[in-house]
Amino acid sequence: MSKTAAYIRVSTAGQNETGQRAEITRWLQGNGIDPKHVQWFVDKKSGDDLNRPEFDKLQRAVFMGEVSTIVTYKLDRISRTMRDGINALTDWCKRSIRVVAVTEGVDFNGTVGQIVAAVLFGVAQMEQQNRRERQAAGIAVAVAEGKYKGRKLGSTKVKGGLKRALELRRKGSSVTEIARALGVSRNTIFVWFRNARKGGGKTAV
Repeated sequence: MSKTAAYIRVSTAGQNETGQRAEITRWLQGNGIDPKHVQWFVDKKSGDDLNRPEFDKLQRAVFMGEVSTIVTYKLDRISRTMRDGINALTDWCKRSIRVVAVTEGVDFNGTVGQIVAAVLFGVAQMEQQNRRERQAAGIAVAVAEGKYKGRKLGSTKVKGGLKRALELRRKGSSVTEIARALGVSRNTIFVWFRNARKGGGKTAV
């Protein structure tokens, strides 16, 4: 029997599952849906991709036709990347599933709903990128002031990572493309490049 599913995602950035659950519960009760009859999916993982255990379970339930409505706290709980978010949402809408983000007050169905979703996913992706760049800049400042307690600058499990990153950069690859090619985060690439500059490297990064 088709039913309502609630999806919650909290990252390691101190986000609160309880707060998301409370807002979703409030919406459910306001729409005459008993939260006890809702299937809850809770991931504690980054939204950089869709490879999450509870999200996978949700997708299986969708595929089996067990879900008619998906409720989430905010659209970026589904994904912080525009492509993944839109792909997931479009698939759900094609299956005539109602998708609701309670704090944004929008049902993402139909053409208009999907256009609004595309904008929100784009904003989420931009915020994620800006957050990482600020974090990388903060680490660089902490390192310069001798206050950074994390890994040694430029440390990596990728053998010859800095050299390979610089080679890719010379060929015109973006930071995102380099990070994907080497299997590391964008932050790591930024730290490597700063390390190269501090070491007096002549390569433009």
